[in-house]
Amino acid sequence: MSEIPGDLKFLKSHEWARVEGNGRVTVGISDHAQGLLGDLVYVELPNVGDGVEAGNAVAVVESVKAASDVYSPVSGKVVEVNAALADKPETINEDAYGEGWLFVVESADAEQLAELLSPDDYAELIEGEDD
Repeated sequence: MSEIPGDLKFLKSHEWARVEGNGRVTVGISDHAQGLLGDLVYVELPNVGDGVEAGNAVAVVESVKAASDVYSPVSGKVVEVNAALADKPETINEDAYGEGWLFVVESADAEQLAELLSPDDYAELIEGEDD
């Protein structure tokens, strides 16, 4: 099982959120999720300036096995995207919690972060899936 960084929050749909300060939240998919998907071949990112709602699909990751929506953990505005993934989507497979980040949202409501799963709760969730 992969290490789950302690500074992240998670959605049940396997997205992670890292609070960066200034109301910014970096979003990616968990190492567990990329492992389930397999080798990623395509990533469709939102546009900078897009408004996003917590729980809504805002991006797509596609592997040789399946395409999967990526949901935003918070509402707000997309202020940055990881454009390097267009040429190297496999970066997510290699470094899901680092260089494989997807986009940054300027959060409209910091309270939404309190509703996300802690690393321990997320670990329990994915352990339950393996049963």
